[in-house]
Amino acid sequence: QVQLVESGGGLVQAGGSLRLSCAASGIFFGIYTMGWYRQAPGKQRELVARITTGGDTNYADSVKGRFTISRDNAKNTVYLQMNALKPEDTAVYYCNADRPSRSSIWGQGTQVTVSS
Repeated sequence: QVQLVESGGGLVQAGGSLRLSCAASGIFFGIYTMGWYRQAPGKQRELVARITTGGDTNYADSVKGRFTISRDNAKNTVYLQMNALKPEDTAVYYCNADRPSRSSIWGQGTQVTVSS
C-alpha cells in the first residue's frame, strides 16, 4: 500500500522551530522527487520546498534561509526543518512524492500553528 505519513506538526511560538517528517511506504523512495507543500485557510496549496533524487533543493522565497529540506533514502523519509517560524507559516503541511509520468502521491497533512 502506497502511503506518505507526516508527523512533527504542532503549536509553536513565533521564532521557534519544528521538524516535520514524512515516512514513505509502498514506493521505491529513491526515484521520487520529494516535496513539502502547505495550505493556509482560504489560500491555495503552495510549494514550500522540494528535493530531487540527486539531492538538489529549491525553496519558496518566503522560507529561504529559514527552512531546510533533506532526505534519508535508507529510511524512506523526507524532513523539513523549520526555524525562525512566523505566524504566516501557519498552515497544513503536506508531503508529496513525484516522478515523471506518474500521479503525485500526497500525505494526509500535519497542522503547523505559529502563535505571535
